[in-house]
Amino acid sequence: MVRRRSAAGTGRIVACVLALTFGATPALAQSQPSPPAGTARFFRIQDVLKKAETGKMPSGDDSVRLAARSGDIMSDVPLRGSIPQLGEEPFGLFGFRAPEGILWRKWRGLQSEIAGEDTVLARCRENAEDCTPAARKFIAIVNAVKAQDGHAQLEMVNREINSAIRYVSDMAQHGLPDRWTAPLAALAAGRGDCEDYAIAKYVILRTAGYPAGHLRFLLVRDRLARDDHAVLAARFEGRWLILDNRFAAIPEDSRMHNFTPLFALDDEGVKLVAAPYAKVQIRMEFADSTPAGLFDGEELALRGAVNPAAQDSGEFANEVTTAP
Repeated sequence: MVRRRSAAGTGRIVACVLALTFGATPALAQSQPSPPAGTARFFRIQDVLKKAETGKMPSGDDSVRLAARSGDIMSDVPLRGSIPQLGEEPFGLFGFRAPEGILWRKWRGLQSEIAGEDTVLARCRENAEDCTPAARKFIAIVNAVKAQDGHAQLEMVNREINSAIRYVSDMAQHGLPDRWTAPLAALAAGRGDCEDYAIAKYVILRTAGYPAGHLRFLLVRDRLARDDHAVLAARFEGRWLILDNRFAAIPEDSRMHNFTPLFALDDEGVKLVAAPYAKVQIRMEFADSTPAGLFDGEELALRGAVNPAAQDSGEFANEVTTAP
C-alpha cells in the first residue's frame, strides 16, 4: 500500500520517468503539447532524474535534442542498428541507477544493520556458547543451503524462511507503515512482512556463496492483489526464478504475469528497471500502479500475506490474500 502525502509534485516527476521509460500513458500524452510533424522535443532520462534530485530541469541546448522517429517508436537517440530485445535484469528488463531518495536511504541503512549482524554471527561461529537462537537458526539454514546444489539451494532457502517467519504487517508489528528488517532481527521475532522474507533469503544465499550478480531484491506491483510487494529473484542456468513468501513454488519470472517490476536492489545499489524503447508494450495505470513517494521521503509500505492453500499446493499467481 502506498502512502501519499504530497503526490502532486512527486507524482508528476515519477510520471515523467515512467512515460519516458515505458511510453506515455494516454492521460499524460493529452497533457503535453503536440510536437511539430515529423519531430519531437524529448527530454533525456538523465535530465528527468536530475530534476528529481535538484528540482530543476537542466538548461541549454544539451538538455533536449530532436528525437529520431521510426514508425511509432520515438527515442532520444538515433536508431542505429538493432536494439537489444532483452535486458539482464529479471523480466528481461534493463536497469539504471535510481535517483537518491528514500529507497537508497533504506537500503544503505539495512546494509549497515546486516553488517552489524555479521559481527554477531562471527562470534557465534567462534564460540557456540556466545550464540543467540536467531544466529543459530541463521547458520543452520546457511549450512543446509550449502549442502544442496543448484535449484535445490533456492528451494531450501525459500522453504526454510517461509516457515521460519510468520507474516504480519509492519503497522501491526512496529507501529510503522514500512520497516525493513535485517535477517537476525526477523528470525528472532519470527514475524515480518514481504520484504523481510525477501531480505532474509537474499542475505542467506549470499552468505552461502550464491553469486551476488545473480540475486535481486525486487519491489514490484502485484496487479492481481492491487498492492505493492517484495520478492527475491535468483538467476539459475540463465533464467530468473522468483522466491515469494506466499508460495512454495519457484516459478520463472516469465510466468508471473501479474507483476509489474519497479525497482531491483542488490550489492550495487538501487536500480530502476525498464523495458527497452523498442519493446514498450506495458500499459501503466498511473493512479493505481505508480509509487508516488520514492524520491522525496514519502513512505512506501509493502504488503503480501501468505496464502496457506497456495503454500500447500505449490500454486501461484491465481489467488492472493493481502493483509487487512
